[in-house]
Amino acid sequence: MQNSWSRFIQSCLSGFRPLAITYQVLSSASVDDLWQKVVDLADVSWHPLLARTNAPNGLLPKPGLIYRAVTRLGPIPIRIFVERVLPRELLTVRIFALPGVEERVSYHVESTVCGTRVSYSVTLRGWLSPLVWSVIRPFAARVAAELAHAAEQAQQNPTRPSEMRDLFGAVLLGLVMSKVGTC
Repeated sequence: MQNSWSRFIQSCLSGFRPLAITYQVLSSASVDDLWQKVVDLADVSWHPLLARTNAPNGLLPKPGLIYRAVTRLGPIPIRIFVERVLPRELLTVRIFALPGVEERVSYHVESTVCGTRVSYSVTLRGWLSPLVWSVIRPFAARVAAELAHAAEQAQQNPTRPSEMRDLFGAVLLGLVMSKVGTC
């Protein structure tokens, strides 16, 4: 009886094909700047779907890492499992938000002649995937563009302490050199 029941469930669920789509954007930011935004698990301020994570600052994604996040759609806690990491190229995670749906997300960054291409791929599986997709589709369409924009903004407005120190050193050196030239 159990065998026929599991075959029945499998036949019912076989009609649900995975929903998959990829969004791509060209950016003027460097591969390194884009990669820094992708792997900074604590800062998801640029992400249209995620509000915050419990990942500490400086934590780098490694396969097997599991952390939690909260969505902007409501206080829905989700678990994120890091599947695959190719440094400066690819990050793949699985997102477990609700029973009945599994989401796999990939961020791919590559340098091209025209700039840096950012690809954001989403694959949804499970019987709830059509419902979930209808809710997250407008947000998912913006992820790659928001990531590129955030990396370009970070490139234009450097706020990292090491860059500020270098800028301060350059200004100080310029002042010293101008004083030496006037003597």
